[in-house]
Amino acid sequence: MQDLTHYLDGAHFDGTSGRFSDVYNPATGEVQAKCPLASTDEVSKAVEIAARAQPAWAATNPQRRARVMMKFVTLLNRDMDKLAETLSREHGKTIPDAKGDVQRGLEVVEYCIGAPELLKGDYTDSAGPGIDMYSMKQPLGVSAGITPFNFPAMIPMWMFAPAIACGNAFILKPSERDPSVPIMLAELMEEAGLPKGILQVVNGDKEAVDALLEHPVVQSIGFVGSTPIAEYIYGKGCSHGKRVQCFGGAKNHMIVMPDADMDQAADALIGAGYGAAGERCMAVSVAVPVGDETADRLIEKLVPRIEKLKVGPYTAGDDVDYGPVVTAAAKENILGLIQSGVDQGAELVVDGRDFSLQGYEDGFFVGPHLFDKVTPDMDIYQKEIFGPVLSTVRAGSYEEAVQLAMDHEMGNGTAIFTRDGDAARDFANRINVGMVGVNVPIPVPLAYHTFGGWKKSVFGDLNQHGPDAFKFYTRTKTVTSRWPSGIKDGGEFNFKAMD
Repeated sequence: MQDLTHYLDGAHFDGTSGRFSDVYNPATGEVQAKCPLASTDEVSKAVEIAARAQPAWAATNPQRRARVMMKFVTLLNRDMDKLAETLSREHGKTIPDAKGDVQRGLEVVEYCIGAPELLKGDYTDSAGPGIDMYSMKQPLGVSAGITPFNFPAMIPMWMFAPAIACGNAFILKPSERDPSVPIMLAELMEEAGLPKGILQVVNGDKEAVDALLEHPVVQSIGFVGSTPIAEYIYGKGCSHGKRVQCFGGAKNHMIVMPDADMDQAADALIGAGYGAAGERCMAVSVAVPVGDETADRLIEKLVPRIEKLKVGPYTAGDDVDYGPVVTAAAKENILGLIQSGVDQGAELVVDGRDFSLQGYEDGFFVGPHLFDKVTPDMDIYQKEIFGPVLSTVRAGSYEEAVQLAMDHEMGNGTAIFTRDGDAARDFANRINVGMVGVNVPIPVPLAYHTFGGWKKSVFGDLNQHGPDAFKFYTRTKTVTSRWPSGIKDGGEFNFKAMD
């Protein structure tokens, strides 16, 4: 049994609250570590350390801050295997998925190497008689991030990399379910040259979250998780005068038109619906074939692919398509929603409820499921399942399919599979969803664009990473300057005028 720690001021710090959370090995169901849950006093200690360290870091020029990011990228590549193994052991996802988790975070760090360019202000010469005007982008001070269990490497880097590149200190409150990788990232940042106290990791639950939300020194809060918690954090953070961006749940639709390549669409749904056991906010959980003939052809393609999926522990290597879900509670919730689908009349085409893996009977494994003839009033359609469950909602027309996605309260991601350019263009323009894929099932933007949904999938005005991140983690200051002239009308310099 391992006792985990916080990471404060460049050192591991044992918890003093006396409260701990169990960290499981999802494949075996065994408790493998105890994670300390910070008290309000411990959070205050981290904030005080960050506030002392931040001014010197802000005074460090952007080019030198960027060099830390460059070295950090090198270290991430060096330790990729170690990070992925630790991540898989605590989260349960396969090693390739874990490496993808690190890689997508690394790409945002690479973008942040451009901080000297991204932090440049504007300048207007002679805005008025003898008057010049210029703007500066300055750091907020101390920022904080609250990150979820499903991407314990990627999302922390999406937050702390731009915040730190902008000159802020950052306090990370990762998920207590898989907290080891975030601490490893903080250690690597300091190995890359980051001063102590600029990136700190405080593990915790609601007490730690509330302490960050209420602390007057913390200037901004980022969050990724469920919609109810996103709403809570956004409301409370704003009421305490903080800049807040919160990303909530999702129910992502993939519309399959009659002219789509059915093999391509089926392959896309397998990866997008069942990859990482469906524990992704950008997972496709609803397939919307247009017309019964399209639906029948799609189901015919999906069933044999789903039945061939291999579920197992990450230690099985490349033989595994996806691993267990993160906790027993998550498994119970998923199975409960599946049962509700059956009870409410959906057709369970592929039933994975009896899945069991020899030697791992106590693990949190959930077999793949496929529903057909799901209707919008069903719980499995309304709620985010966050598991290996794909629901098929048959639409009678293109307009009906579009309206399904538009009417849902979530608006994170969506996709359309078609050969028709007019339909694809119309869909991309009309749909009220933040990230759209055309023949791309999981349209997560690259690091130099921004990530963010619409409707109840997001609370706040700015998206994650890309240019929006540098706006979120800085304030703009505009200076208007006028200097008394020492020049005579004849062009000679009047030194007395400058005395």
